[in-house]
Parts: sequence; structure tokens; C-alpha cells
Amino acid sequence: MVKPIRAYLKPSAWALEPSPSTFAPSSRWSNKDMDPVPPSKRTWSTYNYVAYWISDATNAAVWELASSMLAVGLSWRQALPAIAVGHVIIAIVMVLNGTAGARLHVAFPVLNRSSFGFWFSYFSVISRVVLSMFWFGIQTFTGSECVYQMLKAIWPSIQHMPNRLSEDANITTSGMMCYFLYWLIQFPFMFVSPQRIRWLFLVKALIVPAGWLAMLIWAAVKVPPSQGLFADHSQLSGSKLSWSWLSALNSALGIYSTLSVNIPDFTRYAKNERAQYVQLIIIPIAFTLASFCGIMVTSAGVVLYGKVLWDPLTLINEWDNRAAAFFASAVFMLTTLGTNISANSLSAANDMTVLFPRYINIRRGQVLCAILGGWALAPWEILASAEGFLTFMSGYTVFLGPFAGIMVTDYWLVHKCKVDVPSMYNPHGRYRYSAGFNWRAVLAIVVSVGPTLPGLINSINPKIVVRGDANLFDISWIFGFTTASVVYYLASAFFPAKETFVEEAILADDDDVEQASLEEKFKGSVNAETKSVH
Repeated sequence: MVKPIRAYLKPSAWALEPSPSTFAPSSRWSNKDMDPVPPSKRTWSTYNYVAYWISDATNAAVWELASSMLAVGLSWRQALPAIAVGHVIIAIVMVLNGTAGARLHVAFPVLNRSSFGFWFSYFSVISRVVLSMFWFGIQTFTGSECVYQMLKAIWPSIQHMPNRLSEDANITTSGMMCYFLYWLIQFPFMFVSPQRIRWLFLVKALIVPAGWLAMLIWAAVKVPPSQGLFADHSQLSGSKLSWSWLSALNSALGIYSTLSVNIPDFTRYAKNERAQYVQLIIIPIAFTLASFCGIMVTSAGVVLYGKVLWDPLTLINEWDNRAAAFFASAVFMLTTLGTNISANSLSAANDMTVLFPRYINIRRGQVLCAILGGWALAPWEILASAEGFLTFMSGYTVFLGPFAGIMVTDYWLVHKCKVDVPSMYNPHGRYRYSAGFNWRAVLAIVVSVGPTLPGLINSINPKIVVRGDANLFDISWIFGFTTASVVYYLASAFFPAKETFVEEAILADDDDVEQASLEEKFKGSVNAETKSVH
């Protein structure tokens, strides 16, 4: 009994079986989940991407984003165009980066090496792992609040459950119980492969919009639009209105700015690159309609309850109808579940496979994200006592705009879609640049992020007086994307990395490339064995 336990304590016991078709020099640099997706696993169709984005558009964060715009003084007439324009822009970026994933069939962390350099790409990968786990914990806590509302609708006495935890725990006994229940509900989905998880998005895309439509009808019946939504007018004017609108536009861009960078994690499973073009249409439509629903219901809440209840669960808490409260909370629980997997756990898992490809695949990465993000980061502590930290993590969009801009510019304008996929797996390949760093990408990030930092610092702690234009932070994604794209293109045009250019794209599907890769690996293994004999 002791021997088997000791065996599992050895790192070698957890090593993954390397894929025989990998392009990497050894299993240290890749595994089956990191390799280009083979044709048999390219299963996502146009309908899957439609379901995916309807699923992601109907989530609590989108509802809260739209509703919070009313809380800062914008009217629905001003908030809705900001949301629509923002999602048109993000849809274009999504398809530009998504097409690269659909053509090359590689994940974001691998594709990123062609523009950032083999080693510098780890900067974006590591920061995204931390960010994904952080938001995984926050979303899990949101899910636990849904469970609490569901249980309260069935057993109202849960409101009076004795609290056995200390006051400085920042969570009650009932809160911890609901958190654990939601985590248990969510955990089995960590074992579902990306090819099959698309069915969850389809189910969510069918159920959640129906629930939101029911809430929209409730709001229209309780408070006719002429008395609620259409009666609202902006409380802002002048430059304050202009900056508030631009800030709302930036928020609309920022809510899915992470996916605009790592969308190749999903488009690499597309049946063909045309399957994901539908994102250009479905993203603006789905997010604008979902946002309108949030704005409409929030406006009704102002009339009914006398306050801006931009958090839907706070609004549901005001309801007397227990059945309605239960089903509405269940809808938001499903909403949070799908979003947490698509935007957080799968993203973190893909990044972890790059950091430790010998030991971590997508399934193990999701499990690690569930444990570390769900428990080690203790999201209830963060939400209770770290407003500055929350602002900082939200302000991470100052990096995501430049990341997206560099990737789009490199693939479409600099290399004109002609890249070498096998070299993305080789630390000594053509994308090594200078010691693994593409200084052009470093320069673009420094120039685009630097000017927005004063505003980020001021947003974290308003007491700190900063020099520079703090308003740039309110348009950080737009400024970062544009500036990084221009700087990167000019640096690449005047100082081209000639070793990275190829006459034609070298893809994983090329038979001669795969054969050459296998022969190179075979020769390497033979040489290693010869050396060991001598």
C-alpha cells in the first residue's frame, strides 16, 4: 500500500505520454493538447459559434455592465450605442485573431510566440493564468450567490441559519455552504473536453435567453417603458458626458478583451475558417440585445424599489414570488457556469499546458484552476477587503489591448499570414528573435501601456495624485490597441526580423512537414541512444 502512494509522489508518475506527431523537439515543449488540432477533432461548426456567443452574451457580467452605465449617469440612449459600437470593434478583432487559430489549428499561447518571441510570450501566458484563476474564483462566488437565492426560495429559513464562522472570515456559514455546493456542481465540467463542451453552450443558449426574455416581459408589464426606460434622461453634460461615454465604450471593449486575445483556443477546433466568420454578426447582435435586457430590467427596478439595482441577484432578492426567484436564480447559475468554463477555466488550462506541457494537459489544467482559483485565492476575502486589487485586476485591459493589436498586426500586416507552425514549438526556431524576445513587441507594449498607468494608479487609489492624462485610462483598450499596432508595424517595417519570414505558410497539415518533423525526432532519439551507449 505504501509503495503505490510513494510512486505517485514522484514527478515521473504524472508525466504525460508524448504525442508521436508532436512538432516540438521533446515532450518538454508540447503534448497532445498543445499540438495542432488534427482534422478528426475539428468539430465546431457555425451553429456552435452562434450558440457559444449567445451563451456568453447572456451572463451576469454583461447585465451588470449595461446596468452600471445607468448608475454613472448615462441614459439608455447613450449606453446602448456605446455597447453596440464596442462589440462591433471587438467582433472584428475576434475574427482577425480567430482566423489565425482556425487556419493554423494552434492555441493562443503557441500562436503568440510568432509575434512576441518564444520566451517573451510567457509574459502574456503567465499573466493570463493568474487573471483567469482570479476571475474563476470571483465567478464561482457569483454562482454561489445564485445557489443561495435558489435555496432561499425553497427554504426561506436559510436567511436565519446561525453563523459558526468568525466575523473576520468575510463569509458566513450559509455562504460557505452555497459556495461549496456551487463548486461541486461546476467541478465535473472540468473533465469535459473542448470538443464536447460545445453542447453545454448550446443548452445554455436555449435556456438562458428564454429566462432573460421572461424578466424583460416582467419589467415591461410592471413598469411600462414610457414610465421607466423611456423616461430616463442623462444626468451628465459637456466633457464629463463625453468621457463617460468613452469610458462606457472602453468597458464594452474590455469585458471580453481577454477572449479577443485567446480566441484561437476555440477557433482552432473549427471545421474550417469560414465557420467562425459568423462571430462578426452574432457578437454585436447578441451582446447589444442582452445589454438592452439588463438596462430595461434595471430601469424598472429603479421605479419599483427606488434604487439602481444593477446586480441582478440583488434585484431578485427583492421579489416576493419564490417560484420566480428560484427559476431566475437558476438561469443565472447556468449563465455563470458556462461563462466560467469558456472564459476562465479553459483559458487557464490552455496556458498551463504551455507552462508545463510534460505534466499538464487541458483536463488537468482545468482541475488545477478549479482548486487554486476556487479555494487557494479565497475570492470572498478578495471581494470583502481588496477593492484596490479588484480595480487593478479589472484594469488589466491596459495590457490586453496591446496584446491583441500586436497579434493582429503581426499575422495580417507584417507576416501577411505566412507563418511557420512547426517553428512555434521550437525554442531555437525562427521565432526565437533575440534570446527569445521580440524587442518590437516589447517596445510596442511599453509605449502603449506606459501613458495609461497614471490613470490606473489613480483608479486604484484616488488619493494618489498622478502626473499625466488620467483620462487615457478611460480609453485604455482603444489607446493600447491602436498605439501598439502602429508602433509594432513601424518597428517591424524599419527593422524587419528577416529570419521569421517564409515564402508560404508552413502548416501542421503539410505531409512533408510532418514527415520531416518525425524524421528529425527519430534521428534525435537515435543520437541520444548512441551517446548513452558510448
